[in-house]
Amino acid sequence: MNILLPTLDGRVERYSLQNADAPYATFQKRPLCRIAYAAAHVVVDPARPANPWDETVAIDWDKTMGFREYLWSLGFKVAEAMDTAQRGMGLGWKDSAELIRRSVTHARQIEGADLSCGVGTDQLVVTPSTTLDDVLGAYREQFEVVDSVGGSAILMASRALCAVAKSGEDYEKVYSTLLGEARQKVVLHWLGEMFDANLRGYWGSTDVPTAMNTVLSIIESNVDKVDGIKISLLEAKWEVELRRRLPDGVKLYTGDDFNFGELIAGDATHHSHALLGIFDPIAPVAAHALAALTDGDVARYHALMNPTVALSREIFKAPTRYYKAGVVLLAWLNGHQDHFSMLGGMQSARSLSHYSEVFRLADQAGVLIQPELAVERMKGLASVCGGITG
Repeated sequence: MNILLPTLDGRVERYSLQNADAPYATFQKRPLCRIAYAAAHVVVDPARPANPWDETVAIDWDKTMGFREYLWSLGFKVAEAMDTAQRGMGLGWKDSAELIRRSVTHARQIEGADLSCGVGTDQLVVTPSTTLDDVLGAYREQFEVVDSVGGSAILMASRALCAVAKSGEDYEKVYSTLLGEARQKVVLHWLGEMFDANLRGYWGSTDVPTAMNTVLSIIESNVDKVDGIKISLLEAKWEVELRRRLPDGVKLYTGDDFNFGELIAGDATHHSHALLGIFDPIAPVAAHALAALTDGDVARYHALMNPTVALSREIFKAPTRYYKAGVVLLAWLNGHQDHFSMLGGMQSARSLSHYSEVFRLADQAGVLIQPELAVERMKGLASVCGGITG
C-alpha cells in the first residue's frame, strides 16, 4: 500500500506504509498504572451555513460524543473543553458550556467513563478597567456550569488574569479564593506561551523558577483542594523540578507534548501522570504502551511510545497553537469523522507538506487504525490541496 506525497524539502515522493496491518487497532480496556487524560477535540458539522472565521461553526454532537466514547473504551479519562477543543480559538464559552453539560451527562451513561472540564474566563472581554474581581466573576460563572451538572474542574490558565494581574500576589489572591470556594478538588493548569502568546508571564513572572515558586505557594496553601497540576512548558527540566517539589498527594500531570514518553515513565523516585492533547490522536498506541508500563515492561513501553513522540513533535511544532489541525487530521484519517473541517477553518493553518509528514509518522507509530481508509482520504487531500494524484 503506497501513496504519492510532498516532502518537507519540497519534493514529491512515493511512500509505502510500514504498518498496513494496523497492529494496535484494538485494545482490551484494563487498569493502568498512570492516570491518563486525553484532551479531546470537537467535531463540526460543515454542512450547516456559517462563516468559519467570524463565528463558531455548528457542532456535530453525535460525532463529538462518539469520539469521547472511543477514548473511554481505551481506558482514558477525558479532559473536556480544553485548548484541544479550540477554547479561545474557535470555540466560545456558550458552546463550551453546552459541551460540558452534554459530556458530563453522556459520561454517566457509559460504564467507567470519567472526565474533568476546563474552567476559564474566555467569556470576559478585557478592557483597561477590568479588575481582579471581574476575573473572579468570570471564573465563578464557569465553575457554576460544571458544578450544576456534578462535574469536576480543571482550572485553566486565564488570558484575562494574565492581562490584569500585576504580581504573583494577585495570582495567589485569585487562585486561593477560587480554591477556597471549590466544592471538590481541582486540577491546576500551567500553559506556556508557546501554546498561547497571551499567557506570557503567567504566575506573575517570565522567569520560570520565580513563577514556579508562586504556583507552589498557591498549592501548599490549598493542598486539600488541589488534585494536581498540568504543566505544558515543553521543557522537561521544569516539569521534573516541579514534580519533585510538589506536596505529598498532589499529582503532576504532564502536558509536555515533546517529552511525555520519558516523563510518564519517570525515574527511580518520581513519575508524571498525563493530561495531553496528543493522546487524542495516538490513543490506540498509547493505551498499549501504558499497559506495557503497567506490566513492568519498560522496554516495550518505550518502543511503542517513542515513535508517537516523534509524531507529536511534528504535530506540535511552532506555531504550536495550530497543533489542533494535526489532531483533527488524524481523527478524519482514522474514520472518527467524515470530513477534515474545523472550528474557525483551522484546517487551513498548516501546509500539505506538514500533513503529509504527519501521515508518514502516524503510520510509522502504528497510529493509523484503518490504513486503507487513511490512504484513500490522504490521496483526496493531496489531490484537492496540492494537485498531486497517484
